[in-house]
Amino acid sequence: MIGIEGKDWRWRSGEGASVQIGLVNRNGQRCCGHRGVAGTDHGQVAYKVECTRCGHVYGANGSDMHERLCPSCQGGEAGIRFWEVPEPRR
Repeated sequence: MIGIEGKDWRWRSGEGASVQIGLVNRNGQRCCGHRGVAGTDHGQVAYKVECTRCGHVYGANGSDMHERLCPSCQGGEAGIRFWEVPEPRR
């Protein structure tokens, strides 16, 4: 789906095994994909993550997906922004 300002807003899997859409890590955290928004780790994109235990949704760097813990029910680190708000048209 091409959205505002010509950006592709589809959810995409990453290149590694731990960042495939639908993959659940050993801590019950499901990778929901990314939309190309920059993460906070060098060269990473931010992934949407859903906890299969409590349903909490948050963002994480792709490099962290294999070991992420839910920030809501497992004491994991706070999530990062995984979405982007387009600039208003003038």
